[in-house]
Amino acid sequence: MTMSVPERNSGSEGKEEESEDESEILEESPCGRWQKRKEQVSQGNVPGVESASLAMDTEEGVEVVWNEVLFSDRKVFKAQEEKIKEMFENLMQVEHPNIVKFHKYWLDMRDSQARVIFITEYMSSGSLKQFLKKTKKNHKTMNVKAWKRWCTQILSALSYLHSCDPPIIHGNLTCDTIFIQHNGLIKIGSVWHRLFVNVGFDFLAVYLPSQQVFPGASGKVRPHRDEQRNLHFFSPEYGTEEDDYAIDIFSFGICALEMAVLEIQANGDAVVSKEAISNAGQSLEDPLMREFTQSCVRHEAKLRPTAHDLLFHRVLFEVHSLKLLAAHCFISNQYLLPENCVEEKTKSFDPNAVMAEIKHRDRAGVQLKYSHVSPLELDKFLEDVKNGIYPLMNFASSRPHPVPRALSLSQEQVETVKTPTPEPQETESRKVIQMHCNLESNEEGTKTHLSLFLKMDDKLHRQLSCDILPTDCSKDLANELVHYAFISEEDCDKLAGFLEDALGKHRLRALASGSTQ
Repeated sequence: MTMSVPERNSGSEGKEEESEDESEILEESPCGRWQKRKEQVSQGNVPGVESASLAMDTEEGVEVVWNEVLFSDRKVFKAQEEKIKEMFENLMQVEHPNIVKFHKYWLDMRDSQARVIFITEYMSSGSLKQFLKKTKKNHKTMNVKAWKRWCTQILSALSYLHSCDPPIIHGNLTCDTIFIQHNGLIKIGSVWHRLFVNVGFDFLAVYLPSQQVFPGASGKVRPHRDEQRNLHFFSPEYGTEEDDYAIDIFSFGICALEMAVLEIQANGDAVVSKEAISNAGQSLEDPLMREFTQSCVRHEAKLRPTAHDLLFHRVLFEVHSLKLLAAHCFISNQYLLPENCVEEKTKSFDPNAVMAEIKHRDRAGVQLKYSHVSPLELDKFLEDVKNGIYPLMNFASSRPHPVPRALSLSQEQVETVKTPTPEPQETESRKVIQMHCNLESNEEGTKTHLSLFLKMDDKLHRQLSCDILPTDCSKDLANELVHYAFISEEDCDKLAGFLEDALGKHRLRALASGSTQ
């Protein structure tokens, strides 16, 4: 969903009353967690979204965006309801640090109309387009290091989407749908645009009247854009049967070019021409940047590289530092470590102690002491890595992976499940390479809460939790995880043995604790 900062007038006279009016709560979600405000959020290039307002997440205490899609014909909506639900369920499973988060959706049926309401992350710092305009206005140029870091983050998100099974095509990537946070974190929004289009021509023709069908589109719908300035982001084959993930690569190429030159001049025309794009590319002094952007905007889709390939391009690829590799290792295994372990560990070190030493035969060696490392800088670096500013996508596997599933249902989600026993999922093919669990029994000893952490062979993690009874068997628990495709069948016996051992030790500790009381 495209989101940008709401237009707020400057000045203080009479603004207090206006601010109070905008913060007025208009509506609440059925669960009471999200509260819609009167203040509107500027959209742009998002098909079918009737309105978008700021809202408050009362659980997390942060602002979010309340989006509404209005359907005027309730009967036709009912015919497409299951397809719409499936679409939004898929959206809720998209999880990546460089993609705007989709939190929740629900349906609202009133009189002859129907609404789909969905909550998305609010990007308060504004769009990339806004940032580039400000940079150009201040007569500044784009920093090459920042350009490379932003390209890597965008490609990280695109590589994730394209390697899902089935692949997710963004289809609406522009500088208006890319957002930048104050810490340099890039996130792409409007991921759900393409899913709207893929619902089908009949559905969109009824509900998205602002769209038009282009000749040769074979039933696919291309949104009509009031702002012609963004048409140059879309590839020649967009909207035809031949379009695939290559349309995102073309759009990314234009974004990368605009980031480098700050703005592609339209020379007074309503639409940016091919000549203007070519001139902008030729103006780049770095030949590698020029080659990089030109490879993305090739006319023939099959000649464009993939997002994964672009991460290995000479202009972006670099051997990651040991510091960055160690940070990713730490973040990926953080659940195994106690809270505030970095802070506690750094406090225990002697600042004058030697952390590492490089010896040379012909000259004096170099000593690195703990005092050379700032704990504050280390904390900030780890937080940046955790947020997705420095992804390790150069080493990402190119094999498809399934769209991540929700591993545990909230109470709200449980209430929406139609049957108590869901259908079996697809078979899990990944292997478990590391297991860790935590067991906590209630005071009565009638049940135990199990938290299970699994590290898969593709470095992704799976976290599961459930309550188990004294009568539950570890083999049955493992078989159930295989049945619902949380683990592969080959790992069943290994996990059953692990759980049996953990449960046995937990029961012995409980007996020992009871005998001492």
